Amino acid sequence: MQQRHPPRIKRHQLPYYLQVFNRKTDQPIGYIGNISADGLLLISHLPMLVGGYFDLRIKIPTEAGIEWVDFSATCQWSRRDISPDSYDSGFSLVAPPARYLDMMDALRQYFSFDH
Repeated sequence: MQQRHPPRIKRHQLPYYLQVFNRKTDQPIGYIGNISADGLLLISHLPMLVGGYFDLRIKIPTEAGIEWVDFSATCQWSRRDISPDSYDSGFSLVAPPARYLDMMDALRQYFSFDH
């Protein structure tokens, strides 16, 4: 019997530098591996709690200082990365705010070769 896989969501790969924080504690928990309107891949040093609900924040450097994007997400899966001491975790967003979608569009344009 052939194993069925869920449909893949088109995501935009990002360099390993956009840090994700726990919104309640302001502690860093990992980095964005890729992003879509529905979710993101988090690369971290610890596995994430599958099924857990997370209040998250991304801090974005701008010319005027630091802006942040707050959002909530649920961890769908977490597994060891091919890199030692790293884990990949897939998150689905809970009602992504407009600011998150704006950030995703800006990142897609910034990292696109279609300028």
